[in-house]
Amino acid sequence: MATPPGQQPAQPYGQPPTIIINNSSSAVASASSVIGGAGPRRRRQSLWVHFWLLLLTAGIGNVLYGMHVSRWNRDRGL
Repeated sequence: MATPPGQQPAQPYGQPPTIIINNSSSAVASASSVIGGAGPRRRRQSLWVHFWLLLLTAGIGNVLYGMHVSRWNRDRGL
């Protein structure tokens, strides 16, 4: 008796079901999580860092912080 695609074959009464696991992409996903994901993530500018820099450096720190984050993203091609 042939089993339709996508369904498990019938099991005799009293036996645990046969579990079929398709591992086509889970091995890739687990390997990429170990090595740090799909690559470097784009660095975002923090609202709180800008807030404190505005208060403490009269806005000059905001310019420097913005340049630092932009350069970090540009150097990594993000």
